[in-house]
Amino acid sequence: MVFGRWLKPVKLNYKRLGLLVIAILLIVSSWLGIAIARSGLEVRTTNVALTRTFQKEGIPLLYLAPEGASEIPGVLVAHGFAGSKQLMLGYGHVLAHAGYAVMLWDFDGHGANGTRLQRHELQQNLDVALQALLEQPQVDPGRLALLGHSMGSGIVMNAGIRERDHFAATVAVSPTGANVTPQSPRNLQLQAGSGEGSFVGNAERLLAQAGGENTNLATGQGRELVVIPGVEHITILFSDGSHQAALRWLNATFGRTNDSQYRDRRMAWYGLHLLGWLIGLAAISPLLTHPPLIATEIAPVRRWAGLSLAPLAATAGLVLLSQWFDLQNLGGVQVGGAVGVWFLIAGLTWLGVLAHLSRPTLRAVGLGVLLFAILWVAFGAMAQVVWLQWWLIPIRLRVWLPVAIACFPWFLAAGIVQEHIGVGKRILWWLGQSVVLIGGFVLTLNFLPQLGFMFLLLPLFPPLMGILSLVAGLLNRA
Repeated sequence: MVFGRWLKPVKLNYKRLGLLVIAILLIVSSWLGIAIARSGLEVRTTNVALTRTFQKEGIPLLYLAPEGASEIPGVLVAHGFAGSKQLMLGYGHVLAHAGYAVMLWDFDGHGANGTRLQRHELQQNLDVALQALLEQPQVDPGRLALLGHSMGSGIVMNAGIRERDHFAATVAVSPTGANVTPQSPRNLQLQAGSGEGSFVGNAERLLAQAGGENTNLATGQGRELVVIPGVEHITILFSDGSHQAALRWLNATFGRTNDSQYRDRRMAWYGLHLLGWLIGLAAISPLLTHPPLIATEIAPVRRWAGLSLAPLAATAGLVLLSQWFDLQNLGGVQVGGAVGVWFLIAGLTWLGVLAHLSRPTLRAVGLGVLLFAILWVAFGAMAQVVWLQWWLIPIRLRVWLPVAIACFPWFLAAGIVQEHIGVGKRILWWLGQSVVLIGGFVLTLNFLPQLGFMFLLLPLFPPLMGILSLVAGLLNRA
C-alpha cells in the first residue's frame, strides 16, 4: 500500500491491520464515551448564532444544565491562573448531572479570551458571567453559588463577601486569599490537595479567620475544610473526591438530595483516545520509515554530557537575560516566552555538545510535518472538549510559532540520541529527560522566583517525554 509521495511502499500484515482496527475502535469508543458524558445535558457555548446571549464584552462562556430543567440553582465556576473554562469542566459535568445550572468562562488573558489580563478587572469578568447565568430560563435567581480554583478561588470568595445575600455558598478549591469573616461569604467550603502544602496552609488560615468549622448552613455560617488525598494543584481538578465534596456542600446548602450516579471519567476517555492514536501510529509506522538522516555514531558521554549541561546553560542564560528583559511577560504572554527561551538555550547547548547534524532532505521534512499533524490531532482533538483550550485564538497563534521554533532544538537533540537504541535505553532516556527538565526548571525558579507559574508545567514533562520516546522508538528516526 502506498500512502503519498513521502511514504514507503509496504504491505500492512495482519498484525498491523489488527492494531489499526484496535486503534479505530479505541478512538471511536472514546468519542462515544464523551458523548455519553454529555447526554441529558444542555451544553451551549459562544458561536455566531448565540453571540448576543452568550458573549458579553468579548468573554467566552460555556453553559451546562440538565435538559428540560426549570427553577434550578445556578453555579458560577471560575478557573485559576493559566487555566481555562475547559479545565473546570469536571465540576461542570458533575454539578449539571446533579441538577445545577453551571456557567463557566475564560478570564481576560486566558483560554479563548484575547483581552489583555488586568487583574483588577477579573471581578468584572465574573459579573458578566453572572449576568449571563441569570438570563438562562432554567435558573432560579434566588439560589446561586460560587466555585473557584486558585486565582479563581480568591475572586469567588471576594464576590461572596461583596454580595453576601446574593450567593448562598462559596467553594474555594486550592484557595489563595480573601478577607473572610465568620459571617461572609455564606457557607464557605475550603478544599486543598494533600500534595499542595502551601494551599493547605492557606485553607487552614482562612478557616480560622472565618470562625472555624461550623455545620450551621441554615444561617449561612457553614464552614468546612476538606483535604483531598493524593492530589496536587492541578490534579485536584480531576479528582472525584473534590467534585463530590463540592456537590455535597451545595446540596446541603440548598436542601437537595444527591441521586446522581455520574462520575466524571472524561479524562480516562481522553487517555484511551490518545492511546488509540499511538497504536494507530504503531500500525502504520513501517510506511513512515526512511533512510537515516542523522548519523548516530555519537559517544554516550557526549550524549549525556549535553543533556546534563543543557539546563545549567539555560538557567544561566535566563538569569542574565532577566537583567535586561521582563521575562515574566516576554512575548506578551505570562511565563510562556521565558519557557521558550529556556528550551532554545538548552536545546542549542545539547546540539552543540553532540556536534553532529546532517542537512535535512525534503522527504524528511515532509514526513516530519505529517508526524506533527498526526500527533497534533492525537493530543489535541479531544482535549478541546475535555480539559484544554487547544484551538489557538489569533493572538496566541502568533506566539505559538516562535515558541515552537525555540523548542525545536531540544526535541531534535532528544530525537538524535534516541536513534537506533533498544527499549531499555529508551526508558533510561525518558527518565533522564524528565529528571533534567524538572530539575532544570526548579533550578531556574530558585534564581527567578517571579517565573513561579513554571511549576504548572512540571507534571506534564514525564508523560510528554514518554509519548515522544514511544514515537521515536516506532520510527527510529530523529
